[in-house]
Amino acid sequence: MVEKADDIVVAAVARTPFGRFEGALKNVEAPRLGALAINEVLERVGPLSGQIDAVYGGVGMMSSAVLTPVRQAVLLSNLPETTPSASVDRACCSGMTAIGFGMKDIRCGEARAVMCGGFESLSRTPVLTPRQRRSRIGDVLTTDPLLMRGLMVDRPIPVYSGDEALHHGVSRLEQDEWALRSHHRYFAAEKEGYFEFERFAVATDNGDGAKASLATDESPRSDSSLEKLATLQPVYGGKTVTAGNAPGLNDGAAFIVISRRDVLAHYGMQPLARLVDYTQVCGGPTSGTATPATAIARIAARNSLEPTGWDLLEINEAYAATPLVSTLILAKGDRAAAVKLRERTNTRGGAVAIGHPLGATGARIVMTLINALRTKGGGRGVAAICGGFGQGDAVLLEVE
Repeated sequence: MVEKADDIVVAAVARTPFGRFEGALKNVEAPRLGALAINEVLERVGPLSGQIDAVYGGVGMMSSAVLTPVRQAVLLSNLPETTPSASVDRACCSGMTAIGFGMKDIRCGEARAVMCGGFESLSRTPVLTPRQRRSRIGDVLTTDPLLMRGLMVDRPIPVYSGDEALHHGVSRLEQDEWALRSHHRYFAAEKEGYFEFERFAVATDNGDGAKASLATDESPRSDSSLEKLATLQPVYGGKTVTAGNAPGLNDGAAFIVISRRDVLAHYGMQPLARLVDYTQVCGGPTSGTATPATAIARIAARNSLEPTGWDLLEINEAYAATPLVSTLILAKGDRAAAVKLRERTNTRGGAVAIGHPLGATGARIVMTLINALRTKGGGRGVAAICGGFGQGDAVLLEVE
């Protein structure tokens, strides 16, 4: 690996614990969650904290029901109020897309250091009542955005994702087995203190004035089993996706600071990783389980690499189906090759266990991959994620 002064590198990472739906973080507004993660990264980045030229933050669900949520997070944080920011709306890809935007700024010479990531409070997502213009009297129909439907698709995302899994030959049993492995891998890593690299404790308030602290992720279940998973019915009348082989609805925030190698050297800092490349793709509106594979294949081809030749991979578990389908596609349908690839995928568990605050997850899987490669002693890896209605992103990185 040849080091170059203009390499785009990661200077620091931090995320909150990911809370369950209506769990410990339910009373924390999404921009405040974002500000907490921003402030923690500022502490970790040390002398570079005064050089942040912009903040890009992903928010996957309705801009957290507030105006300019990332701007509000900046104003609630320790960053100067003069720091420009932008909210990124690319569904679950948003936090990773924010990293891509930051990479472009640095590559173009527009910034020295950029704060990138995202946040979400699905617990605080409101139900919607359409504005009534014709009548003041009568029933009003409300809709719930958390059903995650679209105008162009006649089924909720979990339903068509299960259909796509079956289309690619991935069974309900395989999805349950992957979900169980996600929990087992998470708890093995947690026992080793693995997540302390990325996670920090958050003060909480349960609403009655009592103060507490959330230090670990709320969603992982140590008592999960295949027998329990098999009893769960598919959601929304689908075929394979259940509450057990999908992540919950979660709250949390994750941010990283990226810069150039020579800027870090000026401040006497060592990078955590080098960000080699970023790409975004789109397919048909129901292609989400496959778009991580599409993004990984594109980024591999662009860098003259084999699409399966990674030391480690992170493929977001939007559902257990997603890494299963994507690894099978990357292995060109060879199931034995796919099994080998899966051994290097989400080695510390994924979103089925950890949780999936939509805007935060793209940044979370990047920092989890950096952590895994550092623990391994270095190497090359790719993080990939799908986003609503056929979107996908990937980041290629190296740890020296």
